[in-house]
Amino acid sequence: MLDAIVVGGGPNGLAAGVTFAKAGHSVEIWEANDTIGGACRTGDLVGLGCRHDLGAAVQPLALASPFFRSLELGSHGLAWAIPDISAVHPLDDGRAGVAYRSLDETAQRLGIDGDRYRNMLRPLVADSQGLLDFALRPQRSIPTAPATALRFAGRAPLPASWLARRFRTDEARGLLAGHAAHAILPLGRPLTSSFALLFAVTSHGDGWPIPIGGAQAITDALASAFTSFGGSVRLGARIDDLGDLPKSRVVVLALTPRQIDRIAGGALSGRYRRALRRFRYGPGALKVDYVLDGPVPWTSVEARRASTVHVGGCFEDVAQAEHDVAAGRIPERPFVLVSEPTLFDPGRGIGGRSVVWAYTHAPRGCDVDFSSRIDDQIERFAPGFKDRIVGRHVTRPSQLEASNANLVGGDVGGGSYAGRQILFRPAVRWNPYSTSNQQIYVGSASTTPGAGVHGMSGMLAATTARTHLETK
Repeated sequence: MLDAIVVGGGPNGLAAGVTFAKAGHSVEIWEANDTIGGACRTGDLVGLGCRHDLGAAVQPLALASPFFRSLELGSHGLAWAIPDISAVHPLDDGRAGVAYRSLDETAQRLGIDGDRYRNMLRPLVADSQGLLDFALRPQRSIPTAPATALRFAGRAPLPASWLARRFRTDEARGLLAGHAAHAILPLGRPLTSSFALLFAVTSHGDGWPIPIGGAQAITDALASAFTSFGGSVRLGARIDDLGDLPKSRVVVLALTPRQIDRIAGGALSGRYRRALRRFRYGPGALKVDYVLDGPVPWTSVEARRASTVHVGGCFEDVAQAEHDVAAGRIPERPFVLVSEPTLFDPGRGIGGRSVVWAYTHAPRGCDVDFSSRIDDQIERFAPGFKDRIVGRHVTRPSQLEASNANLVGGDVGGGSYAGRQILFRPAVRWNPYSTSNQQIYVGSASTTPGAGVHGMSGMLAATTARTHLETK
């Protein structure tokens, strides 16, 4: 009998598997698709020989993650490009908010807001590892850096719109808007400042790295580490019920509540199943992968060497776009995240062509191709962009779910962060990774700390399950 089976082979499933195998437990990962990695993969989506990421192209939380820090993935082939500029937020008049890895250099560009921005973030950036170690764990955890955690907790509950009122320049307010919009919530919602602060801290700490070779390199390195510790993978192993699995002492489900209820519901209490059914999913994402005949011609010089460009205009423009999405409307001027990996990893292009990744938030399950609005938004800040397009591939929210059942309605966040779900995922429990059954655990983005390639949900689920294994 195996000690553990992990269902789902995305980054969190791999993290769970690594955690078991590294501790000496026998473990097998079951993945429904023919390839491991979930959305953390890379391929020729446009058909021109270039390499595009199926999911996120930039990983702001990877280097800060305690899970990733616990492994030497460089020995498994993983290398990172870490740009000196993490994010740029261009404005209509040619100005831009620029998040350099250097906090001081960033503040110098913010004029009258420079000192306020520096003073707000310096204590958090100075102990960014302590802050991220706290933020990427359940809120019941005792912080290793209590003073830093308290500073963060003093502002994190605020709506991002309130935090932005402390600043007068469009550059500073734009940076905050772009960071806060990662919450995929209206910027007037409570706790959206927590996203603004965390993404700001990572932008000035470890930076926003891009994996050399694309997101596939992360999956390949994790899979290599997993098998080196003795783990095994079963591909094309779609299950409809826990009874389809061989016997094991514990099971970790790297799935969302909808799949957990369907597959494992018969082994769970009625109360826990009702909690799963109350779980709310968030908006979807529409993604466009481009091939250009040259770099994106951003008006902002700094944007031409940034890891990520937040395209949306002033704070009010971004807030309106996110409000529209939450109301089920397609924004006229969507907030768009853009990255050009070939600036730092030219091998992903062919013949000097540029690979560009862009995505925006959309109503959940949307089947409308409104990618022309993404084109228009990029053209707004990079005149001549459309003329450089050689090829493109559009993925609508409905298509995201069709390719990966965990992306319900195209929700790349593993569930909405509205209300209590920003703190308690997938149910209100002392330990979010446990269920009503001591043999079943949950380790996906639908648990704390949520979305992102950080592996913490999988690691913490496996750590919880190990407690059961090692005390029985």
